[in-house]
Amino acid sequence: MKKSVIELTRKPKIVSTYSVVGKKEYDGPLGNLFDEYCSDDKFGKDSWEKAESEMQKRALSGALKKSGFIDTELDALLAGDLLNQCIGSNYGLSNFDVGYLGLYGACSTCSEGLLIGSCLYGGGIINSCAVVTSSHYCSAERQFRFPLEYGGQRTPTAQWTTTGAGAFIIGNEGKVEISEALIGKVVDKGIKDITNMGAAMAPAAINTIKRYFLETRHAPEDFDLIITGDLGFEGSEILKDLLLKDGIDIRKNHIDCGLMIFDRMGQDVHAGGSGCGCSAVVMASDIIPNLEKGVINDVLFLGTGALMSPMSLFQGGSIPAIAHLVRLKSCN
Repeated sequence: MKKSVIELTRKPKIVSTYSVVGKKEYDGPLGNLFDEYCSDDKFGKDSWEKAESEMQKRALSGALKKSGFIDTELDALLAGDLLNQCIGSNYGLSNFDVGYLGLYGACSTCSEGLLIGSCLYGGGIINSCAVVTSSHYCSAERQFRFPLEYGGQRTPTAQWTTTGAGAFIIGNEGKVEISEALIGKVVDKGIKDITNMGAAMAPAAINTIKRYFLETRHAPEDFDLIITGDLGFEGSEILKDLLLKDGIDIRKNHIDCGLMIFDRMGQDVHAGGSGCGCSAVVMASDIIPNLEKGVINDVLFLGTGALMSPMSLFQGGSIPAIAHLVRLKSCN
């Protein structure tokens, strides 16, 4: 069988993290864990897109300050967002003096960045890098759905794009290591409903999980958590049900970043959170700190992304999806 799981012999560490969110995210269950928030979601800017760029700038600046690095000491910067041609990242990070790789993996961009950064480090190509991802509810609605002024009704399966940016510094020292990675495959099951991202992305997560367990011979119970981001309620139920039919039971240790970031019913977000910033801020503020403390010791993180564009949707296309996996372990 072809070997797909990347075992990193030179294992990178998470040196520091930083999370920046909007008011709705701050009011959610994880509010007190985030490093920074803005009460009006504008972050001092005159457009939602500029606000997203400002979030990225603040997230990377905060992570650098925590780590003790300065930008010129980094070997690479990997960043992405949901906007056309990744303009949130391009404009927000243009003043940092470091080689830049722009990424687009939709909601999987955080795990994609961690995967690529880890492989560059593991192969001895770099000694340090930063991974930054973001999304903004208002900019995403304007691009993919309707302007806020339209006031359209949202379906029960719709997810709420997270306003947030997360940054991670990867280097030689830290209390959390990335030990394995698995590149996702594009999976398209013909879903065309833009208001049901969970159904479109769940098959990609199933594909990655099944490939990982088949090749490594691990079982779900070998891990403290199996984390997806962001399938929301609909996608998470599909994931667990279909895996169970294949004899893989993740019901006891599966969590989804889209279900963690908001009070789904109390904050009226329907199926939960989504967006490049969702899994980034949840991982940066909750999961990685708990790995650093030894509260949890071994987790699988699968970032799931819907790889459509506004144009493909206007032309009636289906929604291809992907799920990249990284394995995070506590060094305690």
